[in-house]
Amino acid sequence: MTANATASHARTGEETAIALDELCERNSALASTVEYARRLALMIRDRRSEHLALDVWMADVRLDGQRELRTLANGMRRDRAAIQAALTTTYTSGAVEGNVTRIKLLKRQMYGRANFDLLRLRILLSP
Repeated sequence: MTANATASHARTGEETAIALDELCERNSALASTVEYARRLALMIRDRRSEHLALDVWMADVRLDGQRELRTLANGMRRDRAAIQAALTTTYTSGAVEGNVTRIKLLKRQMYGRANFDLLRLRILLSP
């Protein structure tokens, strides 16, 4: 349901979208939470870097969001500079994160089997 709440109706299955809409009609707290989640997902997906978009979202959540969303907004407020940079810059750490994941996988595969020299060679020689 979480993925369906943050996706657009065009991407979700019709039955799932109908079920989510029915749940939202029954529970106003769920409806507002889904709306805040969709707004945040749209901001991140479209990399909307308007200066006030993030501030408006956090202010709206602070005023009438659920406790969990307010906690999220407070954490985002503390990391506001990093979030704003992520929305405005085109740089990504995807390649670095991919290499870290690959190295961790090799390390797990080699655990208890060989010494550090073999692990080092396997990391350096693997694609």
